[in-house]
Amino acid sequence: MYHTVIIVGNLGRDPELRYASNGNAVTTLSVASNRTYTKNDEKVKETTWFKVSVWGKQAESCSQYLKKGSSVLVEGELRPDENGNPKIFEKSDGTHGSSYEVNARTVRFLSGGNKEQEIPF
Repeated sequence: MYHTVIIVGNLGRDPELRYASNGNAVTTLSVASNRTYTKNDEKVKETTWFKVSVWGKQAESCSQYLKKGSSVLVEGELRPDENGNPKIFEKSDGTHGSSYEVNARTVRFLSGGNKEQEIPF
């Protein structure tokens, strides 16, 4: 079986680069995707947040060239919990939230990089 998700959105905070125990680079992106629709003659803006993991050389490039507010297109696969659902967590205020986690195959920079400089992948 195979699935792919495509997300277009903006980074909610600066990328976080770290290195796994095996030395592989991994960058975490917090991506917000907005959708606007009309309900009862009122415009409603809905934001969905995704936690995106980017690996290897692409992780290092994302960390170097992206920043909070940058627009990106992410292509990857959803990483559900052991039951196939979004991951549920408890917030600091005691309420619960859910997280859609994505393992990125490709991250395309739509803004936020130096357009005159070639970005390596």
